[in-house]
Amino acid sequence: MHSARTGRSQQEFSDQDEMSGRLYIALLHYPVLDRNRRVITSAVTNADIHDIARSARTYGVRRSYIVTPIAEQAELVNAIIGHWTRGAGGTLNPTRREALEAVEIAGTLEAAVAAIAGYESGPVRTVATGARLEGPCMSHGRMRELLEAGDGAYVLLFGTGWGLAGEVVERSDYRLEPLAGRGPYNHLSVRSAVAVTLDRLVGHRS
Repeated sequence: MHSARTGRSQQEFSDQDEMSGRLYIALLHYPVLDRNRRVITSAVTNADIHDIARSARTYGVRRSYIVTPIAEQAELVNAIIGHWTRGAGGTLNPTRREALEAVEIAGTLEAAVAAIAGYESGPVRTVATGARLEGPCMSHGRMRELLEAGDGAYVLLFGTGWGLAGEVVERSDYRLEPLAGRGPYNHLSVRSAVAVTLDRLVGHRS
């Protein structure tokens, strides 16, 4: 429904991008859960747009998608991206511009996957993430192996609010094992979860 494309074409991805194994991110604002496990539409957060874009660029993610069905929210994201890619912000901070040039907007997850399919010649597989995923989950090590094998493209799905709605998880091709700290507390911000997940999947290993 809503889409904004900026920045590099598929042919312009650098060597750093190739290290990501054709990896994409979709940050969902619908359908997601509230604290009572009800399906809601969450509000877009400025910090999420910036921080996830920076993490994605650092780890060679090809493109990131902000998924919201609300026209006013999509317009807000467009305005933020425009300021940092075509406006004064990009002139003052070229590295921020480079990160936000790889961000797009989609009205639905299906629209985001369709846009990614337009960049790719092979299959596009979705990978659900979350702190409370149940059922069989793929380890980060196995996911890393799939990315390194270069067999198709993968879209990491991150949920705002209290995580992805069950319907998204059920339709996903894979579920990635939840991040776990050193104790029972497990409530990372979504932008922190993105950064940690990317480091585990495509970060440098000595």
